[in-house]
Amino acid sequence: MSVHPSVSSVSPVPATPVSVPTQAELLDFARRTAANTELVSSLPLDPEGRTWVRLEGPGGSEAWLIGWPPGTGTGWHDHADSVGAFVTASGELKENSLAARLPSDGWRTLELTEGVDRERHLSAGSGRSFGQHHVHEVLNESTERHAISVHAYYPPLPQIRRYSRTGQVLRLEQVERPEDWQ
Repeated sequence: MSVHPSVSSVSPVPATPVSVPTQAELLDFARRTAANTELVSSLPLDPEGRTWVRLEGPGGSEAWLIGWPPGTGTGWHDHADSVGAFVTASGELKENSLAARLPSDGWRTLELTEGVDRERHLSAGSGRSFGQHHVHEVLNESTERHAISVHAYYPPLPQIRRYSRTGQVLRLEQVERPEDWQ
């Protein structure tokens, strides 16, 4: 009888699948973070310009805690191929958005049809999620009070496209990359 040493084949350990956060998970993260009063109150607020702190978001997402002085806003923009969510932690924010999917590339000027405008008022604890290419602007319309919000995006923002709007005409003005805002 002959004896052969047993050879065990070593198979690689399967990689843990990376869980891509959903819009609902991003919104849940933003809600939980906005409820963290210690974190929210630690954000330094500037009387004239927005302030922000980058946060660790779920599943490799990009997240931000943002302070909004009275009368400030983002202007019209989208987040390219990222999905996202945001929640107002204190104060109130207004979101103007377009209820229409716009072409993602290949245009500089679009004439919007009637009825595409949406308006939301988001008081503390209120928020929303959105899909890719969501065009909106976020405003703190208060004349006296800062607002603070939590935002999360996945994948991390590859770019932000900024628009100008005159009546029903939307114009692509600028494309920003992460190095422009970090």
